[in-house]
Amino acid sequence: MNATALPAAEDSRELRDARADRRFRRLVTAAGLFVLVSLAAAALSMLWGGRAAFEKFGIGFLWRDAWDPVQEDFGALVPIYGTVITSLLALLIAVPVSFGIAMFLTEIAPRWLRGPIGAAIELLAGIPSIIYGMWGLFVLVPFLSTHVYPWVNDNLGELPLVGALFSGPPLGLGMGTAGLVLAIMIIPFISSVMREVFLTVPTRLKESAYALGSTTTEVVWDVVLPYTRSAVIGGIFLGLGRALGETMAVTFVLGNAHRLTPSLLEPGNSIAATIANEFAEAYSPMYLSSLIALGFVLFIVTFVVLAIARLMLRQLAKREGY
Repeated sequence: MNATALPAAEDSRELRDARADRRFRRLVTAAGLFVLVSLAAAALSMLWGGRAAFEKFGIGFLWRDAWDPVQEDFGALVPIYGTVITSLLALLIAVPVSFGIAMFLTEIAPRWLRGPIGAAIELLAGIPSIIYGMWGLFVLVPFLSTHVYPWVNDNLGELPLVGALFSGPPLGLGMGTAGLVLAIMIIPFISSVMREVFLTVPTRLKESAYALGSTTTEVVWDVVLPYTRSAVIGGIFLGLGRALGETMAVTFVLGNAHRLTPSLLEPGNSIAATIANEFAEAYSPMYLSSLIALGFVLFIVTFVVLAIARLMLRQLAKREGY
């Protein structure tokens, strides 16, 4: 009797485990599909909200530089230009600094110093963006307008080819200031990712390189970077995605002038700043539709950037044999 009951109990337990496994698979599948549904719903809702602007201006909405609420004449070129320029400038500043921070923490800094600096980076990552914007407006803008931008305009504004980038009135507000604030914001994210991936490099690889007479610089360039290249690129694009969508910090220091200018010293505009500043003032359906259309454009720009990152990482993985 006991011999008969034992297999029955085992069969019942296997059935319960199978049912529990099926429920778990359905649950995690639903969680994964929820991400896709949310992404599609956000994109379609913005596309539907901006349909009036796209119907009136067509695809030309993307390269029109007009923005006249009175005449209901709108275009996305100036906000797109400001978004891309400030984000690329932030990346240009943040990547070398983040790389230096990560290298210092993993290869050079003594153990007693790594903890405090690592904690400081995490604290910087947790500061709300509006705090960065207020700091930029009340501290950084006066400093730059008084001590930095006048020198930049006088000494770099007359250079051939690149002089137009550095010429203009030293207002302090502008795309250069916005790029600098964005760089300070994304440095904690990029440096944290770099530090974590640098720590994954096997110690034996680095010790072998040092044993062969390599310097710290040679170990970094010949061992650490090739081993972590894919993850480093992913962290950089993560910071770029954060910079593209930043709103409040940029709104404080960008100047919010809807004009197309090559100068980094002059005020400009971005997609997020335009939406934040003017959404409450959108008094006509076309005005509101144009702002929602800008949100859809920002969604597409961010999606394209992240898609390019995924393609680059996939190509690197194929090249490395994974």
